Amino acid sequence: MRLGSVFFYPVKSTSGHEAAEAVVRPWGLAEDRRYLVVDERGEPLTAREHPIMLACVARPDGSTIKLSGPHAEPLRVTPTSRRLTADLGGDRVEVTDCGDDAAAWMAALLGRPARLAWLDDPTRRPVDPAYGRADDRVSLADAFPLLLTTTASLARLDDWVRETAAERGEELPQPLDMRRFRPNVVVEGAGEPFAEDSWRRLRIGEVEFRAVKGCDRCVQTTVDPDTYVKGKEPIRTLSRHRKWDGKVWFGVNLIPDGTGTIRRGDPVTVL
Repeated sequence: MRLGSVFFYPVKSTSGHEAAEAVVRPWGLAEDRRYLVVDERGEPLTAREHPIMLACVARPDGSTIKLSGPHAEPLRVTPTSRRLTADLGGDRVEVTDCGDDAAAWMAALLGRPARLAWLDDPTRRPVDPAYGRADDRVSLADAFPLLLTTTASLARLDDWVRETAAERGEELPQPLDMRRFRPNVVVEGAGEPFAEDSWRRLRIGEVEFRAVKGCDRCVQTTVDPDTYVKGKEPIRTLSRHRKWDGKVWFGVNLIPDGTGTIRRGDPVTVL
């Protein structure tokens, strides 16, 4: 098996980037999900409810990021000294406000009040102790430092989606884009679809990881990453084939047991 793709997402729930390599930190990939968009109460705003967020492209720019989108001129973000508290699934996390210009830029994109915030200290947020160790940390991802998917599992899901469409007399759809699932690492050559369900430890290049939990999927996977239009797939088909505990599942969450650089083409070994 080998590492086929590496993705990072500078601002949570906005467009991501495919990279040839990435630095693994204890809390995730170095440039991954250090920023997020919140409302006036500190609740995250995401593409689940606001698909237009996927039109926002955030690129690392020295010690900060530069935003671009279809609605305004690009903006280089300048964090302030003002603190906010963001609520991430019950985790109250202290973050740094990125100023009124960034807030106005995001509000214009979303058509509602919004502020951009930065996790200045990525060691601040612990992983759920039910799945991690006392010193495990996570940035602003939903729950875990990295998400892994495999091309074998996506191929099987595509087959199921086409079967569902055929049974319903619908036009056969194009294959699903892996970007819908917002992985950090995509493994090629896994052989059996969903083999990753049983992985507990693995090595990518020279970095070892724990696979601590399957990833339950939400409606964001139903948003086309290019058109921002919501549909029924893949949730409709996952509900037929990959549903248990009241949720649907695709991919596995990883916690690093070391740091280093991972690169496209690196060998992937289950330990």
